[in-house]
Amino acid sequence: MSVKADMSAIGRPVPLIDGIEKVTGKALYTGDLDTRDALTGRILRAPVSHGRILSIDTSRAQALDGVRVVITGQDCDKTYGVIPIAMNEYPMARDRIRYRGEPIAAIAADDAETAARALELIEVEIEELPACYTPAESRKPDAPLLHDDKAGNLEREVHHTFGSVSDGFDEADIVREESFDCAEINHAQMEPHAALADYDPVRNRLTFHSVTQVPFYVHLMLARCLDMDSSRVRVIKPFVGGGFGARTETLNFEIIAALLARAAGGKVMMQLSREESFITHRGRPNTQVKLKVGMTKTGRITAVECETVMSGGAYAGYGLVTILYAGALLHGLYDIPNIKYDGYRVYTNHPPCGAMRGHGTVDVRHSFEALIDRMARDLGLDPFAVRRANLLKAPLFTANGLMVNSYGLDECLDKVEKASGWVERRGNMPKGRGLGMACSHYVSGAAKPVHWTGEPHAVVSMKLDFDGSVTVLTGASDIGQGSTTIVAQAAAEILRIDLGRVRVVTNDSVITPKDNGSYSSRVTFMVGNAAIEAAKAMRAKLIDAAAGLLDVDPSEVECEAETFFVKGSSQSELPFHDVAIAALAKEGTITVKGTFSTPVEAQGGKHRGGAVGSTMGFSYATQVVEVSIEETTGQIDVEKVWVALDCGYAINPLAVEGQIEGSVWMGMGQGLCEETSYLEGLPAHANLIDYRVPTMAESPPIDVQIVESIDPLGPFGAKEAGEGALSGFPPALVNAVADAIGMDVNFLPVTPDRVLEALTKYRRNLRRKEAAT
Repeated sequence: MSVKADMSAIGRPVPLIDGIEKVTGKALYTGDLDTRDALTGRILRAPVSHGRILSIDTSRAQALDGVRVVITGQDCDKTYGVIPIAMNEYPMARDRIRYRGEPIAAIAADDAETAARALELIEVEIEELPACYTPAESRKPDAPLLHDDKAGNLEREVHHTFGSVSDGFDEADIVREESFDCAEINHAQMEPHAALADYDPVRNRLTFHSVTQVPFYVHLMLARCLDMDSSRVRVIKPFVGGGFGARTETLNFEIIAALLARAAGGKVMMQLSREESFITHRGRPNTQVKLKVGMTKTGRITAVECETVMSGGAYAGYGLVTILYAGALLHGLYDIPNIKYDGYRVYTNHPPCGAMRGHGTVDVRHSFEALIDRMARDLGLDPFAVRRANLLKAPLFTANGLMVNSYGLDECLDKVEKASGWVERRGNMPKGRGLGMACSHYVSGAAKPVHWTGEPHAVVSMKLDFDGSVTVLTGASDIGQGSTTIVAQAAAEILRIDLGRVRVVTNDSVITPKDNGSYSSRVTFMVGNAAIEAAKAMRAKLIDAAAGLLDVDPSEVECEAETFFVKGSSQSELPFHDVAIAALAKEGTITVKGTFSTPVEAQGGKHRGGAVGSTMGFSYATQVVEVSIEETTGQIDVEKVWVALDCGYAINPLAVEGQIEGSVWMGMGQGLCEETSYLEGLPAHANLIDYRVPTMAESPPIDVQIVESIDPLGPFGAKEAGEGALSGFPPALVNAVADAIGMDVNFLPVTPDRVLEALTKYRRNLRRKEAAT
């Protein structure tokens, strides 16, 4: 055999196949689409946080020249939402306003100037009602109810106990309890929200382009809210400039754009401003965590009791899942025999919160990793030693029914400890400089989708045609994480062909098979496995054709580097194109399909809410953060980060490294500076000047170590890589602060003003203790 050098498509750095379009400006995002024949859509938003709509008069706006249609909440009587049992939001408020900025009417006009003038002509009479801006206010006995069917303004409360926490605390040598407050934050994705809706009144069909992460959900909600048969709806996702969970749910502006297009009988472009994108929100909720942990003198965790209160905003959204995730993923990282969790998701008069990278887990993980670090200090133990004292031994099922088949946390600990010089440097650094560490994990896709239909979780179609190209069709959304490249690599690897021979077509409901969407880091695991199955089916057809040409049994044929040959023979090599033509001669264009469904044993425990947190495989991460602190100003600078992540197998190490760096960076934003805040319901930071995200100036060197535990169910052994490292950064940061100046902080973000205030109190308390002794 004299085939070309190894053409392995996996396990090596591969530039993202859509990268050229992005870096050259050729990529078309929703806002770049041709709108020359489109009307301009604009939304009128509520000026109060809570109120009853008494009347809306749109007559003056409708009379304005250039205004084609005006709609209000009375034009859609269907609720929508991401959770089928929790759809309590209308695209536009109908009778009640529940947050400042909620849509109450919308206009389609010839141009933006006319649309803006028309909004000013709409007359709305509102009876203002008392508002609740914090969970404490909302839970008062006399608080006004945001939803009449939700007593105490509780969207969802969760109570789970596994083992006996009382016995666990009795076994502990030390029990410590603390409370943490983590600010609400926003995704701050680069691309503002946009949608282009085109309604054909003759055929009663809607073609819809949007920034969504989950075209399938948008498809369902458009059909529901417009009362259209779903076969009449076509959803297309162009390039997306970031998602991070913000676009997992169908959003109100998407439905409003479609309603306007149908009312106008044509095309409507709806582009939100940055402020409107912030108001649409769905960010990580303000979370208050009360945590109690028991530990033996050797560092073994004996029991955990956690109470979590989330400020969910005005509507349900993803809240039911978020509050369940927070408790479910107390499990799966360490071996903890006794865990009690009480979670409360509370309605407030703010924009609805939702899913954000590390969905549901970040704030509780932050609190947990910060507290056990302090307990390690109390016991005179090294933080690494405490984590090692509580490692899992895979394979196993956790107490709440989560399946763990691969577990590389021990190797992550080893790599980061060595790379950071932890043993040599910690405790020997200059004043104001410190090291902190933490661990984290995350799911590789939710084992049960929220819209359960019984269908496979992922479907991939693959086509071979006369030109010798292989076209992969998938409904999976590439939102920057590199999933399209992973699908191409999987196809090329199984078929043993050059990556350039593969084209991937995504996200057009008329062309591509349905996919459950890009959320919970599901695409690599689920769609990757489906792509492998499809490629194996295609390979079988090619092997059969090659066997016919070589006059041997198919079992004797092998393929490497686009060359088919008889195993063990150096004769009769066939190029890929010749074999493809022979295969096509049998049946014409070849189309095959691959699917993936999660095994039943991966679908979580039998308790109520047990499906949330269930997955086929967890990623695991450890990181060390080095900080310097200027005590006179409270300014914290991150000097360097070392991070190791167990991704199972790095199909594309370049993409894995980028995803880990992105996770660390977003964790740094939440830890150092990001926070949404409101003044009586009015967003105070709804722009990228006031809402502070780290820039290149604040971004430290990030030393990335990849750990490969080879998951038995993952595609080529791979697991997720894009979320697992995020929740480790904030606690590693505050643990580094404690190492640098001796002060523990229980709040996020650790902005200079907060740090300086905390330092003042800390020093005052130290002086009092010294005076008392």
